[in-house]
Amino acid sequence: MALLILRLVFLMVAAGLGFQLVQSKVLPGEDQNWPTWLPAAAFAGIMLLAVATIAIDIASRRKRLDVITSVYFGLIIGLFLTYVTKLAISPVLPAGSSEASTWISLILGMVLCYACTSVLMQTRNDFRFIIPYVEFAKQLKGLKPLVLDTSVVIDGRIADLVETRVIDNQLVMPQFVIGELQAIADSSDKLRRSKGRRGLDILNRLRSDQQVELVIFDRELPEFGDQPVDQKLVILAKHLEGKIVTNDYNLNKVAKLQNVGVVNLNDVANSLKPVFLPGEKVEVRVIKAGEEASQGVGYLDDGTMVVIDGGRDHIGQQVSSVVTSVLQTSAGRMVFAKFERETGTA
Repeated sequence: MALLILRLVFLMVAAGLGFQLVQSKVLPGEDQNWPTWLPAAAFAGIMLLAVATIAIDIASRRKRLDVITSVYFGLIIGLFLTYVTKLAISPVLPAGSSEASTWISLILGMVLCYACTSVLMQTRNDFRFIIPYVEFAKQLKGLKPLVLDTSVVIDGRIADLVETRVIDNQLVMPQFVIGELQAIADSSDKLRRSKGRRGLDILNRLRSDQQVELVIFDRELPEFGDQPVDQKLVILAKHLEGKIVTNDYNLNKVAKLQNVGVVNLNDVANSLKPVFLPGEKVEVRVIKAGEEASQGVGYLDDGTMVVIDGGRDHIGQQVSSVVTSVLQTSAGRMVFAKFERETGTA
């Protein structure tokens, strides 16, 4: 809406300048045997220039700065560029053409102010001005954007986590990750195709949530080059001063090596699971044999694997066991226990 208003005001300013140009003495009069349609052509030329400027702006990629800051800095930069351009072309202007020089300055100012303001309005989230009244450090603290990885979108738990309103950060979805999801969704392999479509469904779910700020980052940074997707994610997170949300173990390590913050959903999920201490009792159904001769394996409701020493002979039964140790990894949590007694059958 702000850009639409800006473009309408720009057209009105262009029309006003065109009318003033026709009424001024810059154009030759009828007594000089010039065509009568010249004033109309001059007015149409200015309007055509304005429309062409807007068309070029719309055709360019959309970018995101705060609207008031964009207008403020856009006008200042536009006027400065107008002044510099006027100084640069003044030697080639005809001598004594002060009125023509004034009109050239007005037209240049109109175009440059619009272009600068429009660019800043569309890039308001890509740059941060260290100016107290533009962006306060207190507002930035803890609100770094979260860059989504392919694996975490396919996993789907990010949508459930966001819907709890625990996080208020801006979610950034890079265009190259969407491209990778689309390639997976178009795969000839049924399983990969199903994963890709699930990822696209999760994105649509996040996009439709009015309380979630999901931004599609479609710019190509110069540093991207021919880098793989994981490296592009690290570069983008550095550029936005944000964090990567992923389930990928390797990406997790690479990002930390380059001092980029990482939110691993597996670690988040594991931190919310119940804590088991040695000596506590846990009931679980043994569903298969373990790697060792006497071990049985069961799973809690949250997916935690329980390896029961002495549980091999009780497959298919609900048993009570005593926790001996707990192993915590990024891939999940494993509970080791010792069989105590049967509590029932499945």
